[in-house]
Amino acid sequence: MSAYIARIMRDSDPTLPLRFMKMHGLGNDFVVVDARRGNADGLAGVARALGDRHRGVGFDQLAVIAPDPEADARLVFYNADGSLSATCGNATRCVARFLMHEQDRDRIRLRTERGLLDCADAGNGLTRVNMGQPILDWAGVPLAREMDTLTLPIDGGPTATGMGNPHCTFFVEDAEAVDLSDFGPAHEHHPLFPERTNVQVAHVIGPDHLRMRVWERGTGITLASGSSSCATAVAAARRVLTGRSVTIELDGGTIHIDWREDGVQMTGPTAHVFDGELSAEFLESL
Repeated sequence: MSAYIARIMRDSDPTLPLRFMKMHGLGNDFVVVDARRGNADGLAGVARALGDRHRGVGFDQLAVIAPDPEADARLVFYNADGSLSATCGNATRCVARFLMHEQDRDRIRLRTERGLLDCADAGNGLTRVNMGQPILDWAGVPLAREMDTLTLPIDGGPTATGMGNPHCTFFVEDAEAVDLSDFGPAHEHHPLFPERTNVQVAHVIGPDHLRMRVWERGTGITLASGSSSCATAVAAARRVLTGRSVTIELDGGTIHIDWREDGVQMTGPTAHVFDGELSAEFLESL
């Protein structure tokens, strides 16, 4: 068994298979590994191998559940290219739903790089997560130099928002008409974003109703993104295109974002698709 897997399964029987869950939030899909008895850090190689949709399992992000002394669990997120992501809203919502069901509770608290996040059953199969307050100053996003984050000096005048990870939101006439396969990577690596950025294109459907598509750094086009939805809602409110409570139509479905005094509340559905086990052959290859 590789050192990677031994780290995940510390204090567990090393002869047991490594189990995982496949989940998604609005088509934004994840492999979730429960490492509450192990260590969730330093798993970039595992993430790259598992994230390969042809030779692994395939996902947009890997979410690893780890122990935490002050919260019900700590979450560590990896993109498909093995890079770390400080936050992943849809994965947080999925894991929150799993843990609430496991513990027969309607509220839990999870830790991510964003800090402690309060999660709750919102009824009708929906889960709500308080993603914390957005970061609106240039240094916190972060950007490469001081500037107003409301309108960046980039063609299209996008808005920058930090949600623990950086976001660049373009408001366009028709989000469907944008070729994200070219537009996304061109802006993910823009020199104004030293840590790269998630890229959103959005247009206003009606009062407090947006259509959004997303390119996620380290992954590519995804059907949905929770943190991107939060960033887009915040950007739309700052630009007075909407109020602070909006419904967003994503490629994978509908999410609701409410920017309140205590943080950005994200409410949407989750799905636990299947449980699986990684083969010994695959594990030895890591």
